[in-house]
Amino acid sequence: MNADIYEVVHRRRDVRAEFTGAPIPEDVLRRILTAAHAAPSVGLSQPWDFVLVADPAVRRAFYEHVQHERATFAATLTGADAERFARIKIDGVLESSLSIVVTYDPERGSPAVLGRHAIADAGLYSVCLAIQNLWLAATAEELGVGWVSFYREPYARRLLGIPDGIRPVAWLCVGPVTHLETTPDLERHGWRARRPLDAAIHHDRW
Repeated sequence: MNADIYEVVHRRRDVRAEFTGAPIPEDVLRRILTAAHAAPSVGLSQPWDFVLVADPAVRRAFYEHVQHERATFAATLTGADAERFARIKIDGVLESSLSIVVTYDPERGSPAVLGRHAIADAGLYSVCLAIQNLWLAATAEELGVGWVSFYREPYARRLLGIPDGIRPVAWLCVGPVTHLETTPDLERHGWRARRPLDAAIHHDRW
């Protein structure tokens, strides 16, 4: 728990195949959710909620939806891209200990959300900060996290009974892992290489 913040940032990985399925101790789960809930938010709106999904039937239904979306994406690929994608595991829904779905309520704090009047997506950015806090805290606790993005929001909303108007932003697979890879999966499989920092830095103007 005393891991150096920089070490945690660079050790964090998007986990797919390394989950053990072992239970997450309740105190550890509470700590990572508390870290997520401590994230900064526009106008202190805290527009997130956390849906803890342990039900195997619900997770199986979501997994099958994800596989359908995987096939939909795979059908758009040809040649080397298709071959590379076929080797990439895109989720750990069934193997992980728990799914945590992080949602966004744009009405939280309305009608006057201080700081959001000029940037409508500031609340969504706040939710992403909560997700990052959760991810880093989980990494410090020696847990893995995998963000599943192969799903349709309306499907996830129906599956979990999420009210209309609230967005399911992230389906996170969470749990103990055998290890964290030193190189991100997409780099290991040759899908894409990291962009160097210097290529992303601009001074004064773009």
